[in-house]
Amino acid sequence: MTGKTEVVVIGGGYAGVMAANRLTQRDDVAVTLINPRPVFVHRIRLYQMVRGADTAVVAYRDVLAEDVRLVVDSAARIDAAGRTVTLAGGGTLGYAYLVYAAGSGSAAPRVPGAAESAYPVATLEEVRRLRPVLDAAPAAAPVTVVGGGATGIEVAAELAEDGRSVTLACGGVLGPDMHPRGRRSVARQLHRLGVKVLDGPGAKVTAVTGDAVTLADGRELPSEVTVWTTGFTAPDLAARSGLSTDAQGRLRTDETLTSVDDAHIVAAGDCAAPSDLPLRMSCQAAGPTGAHAADTVLSRIAGTPPAPLTVGFFGHCVAVGSRAATVQIAARDDTAKGLCIGGRLAATIKSSSFKGLLGHLSGEARKPGSFTWKFQDTGRPQRLRARHGGAPADSGRAARP
Repeated sequence: MTGKTEVVVIGGGYAGVMAANRLTQRDDVAVTLINPRPVFVHRIRLYQMVRGADTAVVAYRDVLAEDVRLVVDSAARIDAAGRTVTLAGGGTLGYAYLVYAAGSGSAAPRVPGAAESAYPVATLEEVRRLRPVLDAAPAAAPVTVVGGGATGIEVAAELAEDGRSVTLACGGVLGPDMHPRGRRSVARQLHRLGVKVLDGPGAKVTAVTGDAVTLADGRELPSEVTVWTTGFTAPDLAARSGLSTDAQGRLRTDETLTSVDDAHIVAAGDCAAPSDLPLRMSCQAAGPTGAHAADTVLSRIAGTPPAPLTVGFFGHCVAVGSRAATVQIAARDDTAKGLCIGGRLAATIKSSSFKGLLGHLSGEARKPGSFTWKFQDTGRPQRLRARHGGAPADSGRAARP
């Protein structure tokens, strides 16, 4: 033991790295980050790796504070009572506080044949598995991307720009979280790239084989490579550890991001479900919630009440190939507005976000406590009262000694 307050962070993505860096504000805190990879994955650039660009892997030395100890391993179980984390590679780590930032991954497909014949792209390993399959397929081979959300749009556009024959099967509307104006902007850009967009309930994929997909309306589309982008889910680590989770496996917390089960456990990013009203899984929420989680831990160490969540959104930024994008402006509560930006200007904004996100992390590593978020959702307390019939507790309870 170091004589310092031991804080363990599970997950080395945007939320986990932000939390770990921010926790180094106090000299009497020792921070350990557990991550299964020795490199940081710049996840919002994974769609570019589908095309072959090596842009999504970053050295931890570029984003992680020197005082943070990196343990390259996976967390197998959390023992809340004993305040330990069991590692998949053997051994345990003790903690006084735990930041649960385990992120998210591809939701398991429930469509017959999809698990065997389709390729998800939510993680670095999944994209690396897809690459040789695409390389082996003839250039004219039909490719189907399943899912009309941001990931599906970005992957379909990259492949089309690479000369592939691409069909995007939405299974509903294209860009379901977008305003109709933003949706039309994306549709025009996809059309220019030659992507065939199939939307509406009839375009829902109901079966996948090695060379075709079947749609709900009975159509069968030839598909030598099928890419699956239909959603994300949290890992089952919290549930396996006996902690309260929501239907998607996210850790249930109060408005300070503190676990409803244990005041020594705080969540951040895609795997957090504050007050059963979780934020959209996104990099926009990951950094601020990581910082907020660290602030909650630091408040508890200092013996002061932690503050409630204030994280809001500005919108969506969806790339459509390398030279176009659509920026969909949203209210702080993530409700899409009628204002959107398209074309090359939007592509420039999208590109700037790549450096911006890494800049937030490296800036916090150099000067912990400096990161702030401009977009604050001041209307969240009112929505919570309407949803729950009263304001959820802000977890003024003290952590157990």
